[in-house]
Amino acid sequence: MKTACRAQQPLPAALVAFARFVLCGGAVGVASSFAVAALGTLIPWVLANAAVTVASTLLATELHARFTFGAGGRATGRQHAQSAGSAAAAFAVTGAAMLVLQTLAAAPGPVLEQIVYLSASAAAGAARFVVLRLVVFARDRSQVTPAVRAARPVPATAAQAPTPARPTVLCRAA
Repeated sequence: MKTACRAQQPLPAALVAFARFVLCGGAVGVASSFAVAALGTLIPWVLANAAVTVASTLLATELHARFTFGAGGRATGRQHAQSAGSAAAAFAVTGAAMLVLQTLAAAPGPVLEQIVYLSASAAAGAARFVVLRLVVFARDRSQVTPAVRAARPVPATAAQAPTPARPTVLCRAA
């Protein structure tokens, strides 16, 4: 019996973070839709939507801090504010897309409305991921930069040289 082996390279960190972003954000989004529907039976829908939007944004920011971007714990107040700002910008993009559609088409059908809305949501979501990854949950570079500038280069010896990451090897019987 022969064994077939292949090396499996680890996934890039950005791809893993994006998958987590979609899973966390999607789960919160689905839960929010049920929460709005349930709460909307008790209070006016506009108030239910506002309350659930605030709560879901707070929850999603915590999930992104802890799991998606590995910020090392709870989200800070600054991260919550920046995340809320990016969520508001995403809302503005989807709202603007729908207004443009209403301006261009007198009576767009539900399929066209969904295509426009989902396309705008996907674009806004991708942009929001970039903002959260590069701005909101970026590693604190202010602590790293001065230390790098102050340190003098030291030649690496064989004992100090970092070892390259080894790919995971998956083997299966052929």
